[in-house]
Amino acid sequence: MGCGTSIETENQGKPSAAAMKAAILIQRWYRRYIAQLEMRRRCTWNIFQSIEYAGEQDQLQLSSFFTFMLDNFTHLNGNGPDLISHLLDSVVEPWTEEGRQAKYEQISVPESYTGPRLTFPLSTTDANNLLTAVKEQKTLHARYVLQLLHETKKFLKQMPNVIYLSTAYAKEITICGDLHGRLDDLLLIFYKNGLPSAENPYIFNGDFVDRGKKSMEIVIILFAFLLLYPDHMHLNRGNHEDHIMNLRYGFTKEVMQKYKTHGRDILKLLQDVFSLLPIATVIDNKVLVVHGGISDRTDLDFLSTIERYKVKSALRLPRCSLEQLELGAGTRQGRAQLGSPYSQGRASRSTRKRKGYLARQSSCSSTSSSSSSSSSLCSPCISSLNTPRRNTPSPCNLPSPSGVLQVPFLDSFVSIAPPEPTREELEWRQVVDILWSDPKIQNGCTPNTFRGGGCYFGPDVTQNLLEKHGLKLLIRSHECKQEGYEICHDGQVITIFSASNYYEEGSNRGAYVKLGPGLVPRFFQYQVSRSTRKLTLQQRVNVAEGSALKALQEKLYAHRSELMTAFQQYDENNTGSISIGDWAQVVESVLRLDLPWRTLRPRLARLAPDGSVDYESCFEDVSPGQPVPQVTPNFAETLYRYRTDLEIIFNIMDKDNSGLISIEEFRQTWRLFNSHLGVDVDDHAIDEMARIIDFNKDGSIDFNEFLEAFRVVHKLDVKEQ
Repeated sequence: MGCGTSIETENQGKPSAAAMKAAILIQRWYRRYIAQLEMRRRCTWNIFQSIEYAGEQDQLQLSSFFTFMLDNFTHLNGNGPDLISHLLDSVVEPWTEEGRQAKYEQISVPESYTGPRLTFPLSTTDANNLLTAVKEQKTLHARYVLQLLHETKKFLKQMPNVIYLSTAYAKEITICGDLHGRLDDLLLIFYKNGLPSAENPYIFNGDFVDRGKKSMEIVIILFAFLLLYPDHMHLNRGNHEDHIMNLRYGFTKEVMQKYKTHGRDILKLLQDVFSLLPIATVIDNKVLVVHGGISDRTDLDFLSTIERYKVKSALRLPRCSLEQLELGAGTRQGRAQLGSPYSQGRASRSTRKRKGYLARQSSCSSTSSSSSSSSSLCSPCISSLNTPRRNTPSPCNLPSPSGVLQVPFLDSFVSIAPPEPTREELEWRQVVDILWSDPKIQNGCTPNTFRGGGCYFGPDVTQNLLEKHGLKLLIRSHECKQEGYEICHDGQVITIFSASNYYEEGSNRGAYVKLGPGLVPRFFQYQVSRSTRKLTLQQRVNVAEGSALKALQEKLYAHRSELMTAFQQYDENNTGSISIGDWAQVVESVLRLDLPWRTLRPRLARLAPDGSVDYESCFEDVSPGQPVPQVTPNFAETLYRYRTDLEIIFNIMDKDNSGLISIEEFRQTWRLFNSHLGVDVDDHAIDEMARIIDFNKDGSIDFNEFLEAFRVVHKLDVKEQ
């Protein structure tokens, strides 16, 4: 009886064939479901990254405009804006600051101020009070900010370009990557890993500022701990510790909003402090830590000898190099168009990475055919926005604008031997490579045409540099990674990125890495989250994907005229539709984002009844925020495309921080922009546009009015409201 019962129980415990089949089907469905979500997640990631790098290309264009504006504003206006001339004058000597400390001490602090009051040298109590104030969202008074920056500058002037550390004095060293103004990530790192101290040393590997809204708080905290523990807190410079980058990506605006009275003094001091940050750190003579990467010309011995403070911005060629390259009557235009003199002999190729409309016009997207090419920092050349399109919109057959200075590192049409680089230029090259470069899978070293600055370095370049200097590992940041870190080049290169949710809530994790005496890396991941924990995986993917597609639709809208011209060249019978292949080719040739347009087509454009693409449907989901009459063909679209650049310029021109500029200043700004871009708009059209966007008719244009006129509205968002 007992045995029979046991056998019956065993039979009941075995799953039936039908149950097994159902389980297998469910498992297959789930795997397919997860694979589809992963494909969507990767596609979303590619969109975000392509648009980010497109913005960096736009920043290079804006940098060349600033140089043009500095050279021409005095001529047009009689006196140039003080902030522009200071921000762009990279040869200002940073050492003459006698009396500044006394000046800062004279700044009065009102009794009503409830934030921390710092004394120097800083104590542990001061640092803790700063952390508490930041958590309570209190703003440090400008007097203490200026004093803190002044003390930081004095300390950094004594530091070498390359810092050498040892793990013998601490159990482990923690290396953190980009923070980009994400204060919550920094606080979470300190919560999980402990505050900096003699027993808990840190290296923060650049890009502390920009994009996020708490960059100033991060800088204050990092500099405070740097002064408190100078032997155990280390900061490398990143490509965003650059005053020109800060103009576009938000840090300059953040400082001016938080410190209206003393904002300009703070920015000037920050410019000096950023230029004095060390370039690299070496741990135990075996691990090199730099922000971006290396090139086949990187030399740590030479890097140790450069005058780093002279490179106020890696986006600008040294002044002497520009003067050498000025040729004849085209000097002024050519000056705004020059790239790095060491991207030589680059041959045109058909599969080019994204360069953006303006950059493509200069044929800057050619790459090196040899592994001896170093980095490039290519400021795009400009021609008329109304340049006629070619008959076949192809990414490999681009027109060369007339009247443009053409030299080997911009195109292959004319061969002009570049002059011998000066010492200052050689130093600039080294800094650009360190701050802007990215690793690639293939061997060799080629210009980083995707970003427009630095280079792509392959495993052989990494191996050669490590062997040359007796190193074993390269740790760098500079690139957002979905898991917060990535290992490549046969384990010899580690990328670490510490800003979680970089593109969108839930888009990526942050991470930091710890190295002990054995130099075996240990990775720690995290994700600051207020809402994503409540969302399912599919909901998180939907949120990120929706945000990426909106950004992509805005890109399409910003290039509507150019896209329509190209679409219509394929639409010989004026049917309003073209094949999917032609549609994808046109979109890529115009936007240069290197995206899978066939895959994205269902989310961007609908099909006609015959299976072709209704190309006008690309623009149906977005519309202008305010109806703006077309004072001249495509003028409003052009303003929309460059609205970010113009906002930056307006902020610079707004000397009294009122948020207003006069109609006359608007006219002068646009005339400069017109001259630089070659946009064919007469003064009457400019005056008419100024009148139209002065909505309240008070004779001034505020930034809110301007941005409201040139923003787009997503129709789906309107329906949901």
